[in-house]
Amino acid sequence: MLDTVPPETRLRARAHHFARWAGLAAGVVAASQVATVGQDLGVGILYALSAFGLCAVGGVLLGDALTPRPQEAVRTAGLAPRRIPDYLPPRMARLLLGQAALLVVLLTAAAAVASPDDLGRAGRSLSVACQGRTEAASPWPGLYYGLPVLLSLALGSAACGWALRRIAHRPGEEQQRRDRALAITAAWGLLVAVPLAGTAVTAAGSLSRLTCDGLPGTAGQWLLYPVGLVALVTALWCLCTVAAPRATRR
Repeated sequence: MLDTVPPETRLRARAHHFARWAGLAAGVVAASQVATVGQDLGVGILYALSAFGLCAVGGVLLGDALTPRPQEAVRTAGLAPRRIPDYLPPRMARLLLGQAALLVVLLTAAAAVASPDDLGRAGRSLSVACQGRTEAASPWPGLYYGLPVLLSLALGSAACGWALRRIAHRPGEEQQRRDRALAITAAWGLLVAVPLAGTAVTAAGSLSRLTCDGLPGTAGQWLLYPVGLVALVTALWCLCTVAAPRATRR
């Protein structure tokens, strides 16, 4: 069977996939560099996760930018305006929106109960008093750790929202729009799922080191560990989607 795909289309597809892989590779390099920052405070891993997610988003956005607008006339099936939700992968989008809301709620709640550590750094510890004594556990995902996560999430969300709007309104084939929207949604998912997994596991680990938290602390652990596991699986799903979108669709 003859290959009817034009050479320029294959070239654009290769450039798009190369940009995705370049973003992931840049994320690995950036993460390895920033992971050494503040190792004694645990912020290096946090910055590394955010750096990897932002680089992955940047690679997908670069791949979309490398695809020029089609020059030929584009046939349309109707006059209804194209909307961003029409091209989002429904299952992944619903899951990631739920996890994003959970991440914001978890970081907000953690910041509300956080305490300064022994050196006075605000939002880095959790202190609980009982029976005339006070226990403290750190690291705790208060604002000391949560603020960089929220900033990277806000930056990545703005960039991905702009890209999705661009995809929805630019000329092109419907399947191509859906494929690119899937890639950008998955890249945004790395900024959501990876920090959510880290935040949930970190908070659960701190709660496990306290004995004064009682039933609320135990219940929190039982809730946070499954949340972390689901977020980790989601992050792997998003990573596979960015790296190998065709295999993911199959």
